Amino acid sequence: MTILANSLVIFFISVGVLFIVVTAIGLVRLPDLYTRAHAASKSATLGVMCILIGVFFHFWLIEDHFNPRILLGILFLFITGPVGGHIMTRSSYIAGVKPWKGTIHDELGPEIDRMKKEQGIK
Repeated sequence: MTILANSLVIFFISVGVLFIVVTAIGLVRLPDLYTRAHAASKSATLGVMCILIGVFFHFWLIEDHFNPRILLGILFLFITGPVGGHIMTRSSYIAGVKPWKGTIHDELGPEIDRMKKEQGIK
């Protein structure tokens, strides 16, 4: 049982570290704020969640201590990470941060213009 538990812990922590490395590469290599925020919010959330799942399994299966606070942390991170990234990028767009020049389609621009027109804002 210990070998299986250790394998499970190592698997989840390794996958989490892999996602964190992908996040770091994305933050360095991607061209603009929007793609970097996407890398940071999605893959970093998955990376930290996998690491927390590995920690949860370690304490539950090896140390024989069930810790529901780790599960609540995973749930909270799952909800707030992508939502926070979305809110930051949307507010950056509204504040006037321009997308990368190679961006092909801007779906938010017409929607923001329509909302401003409805509210009477220039």
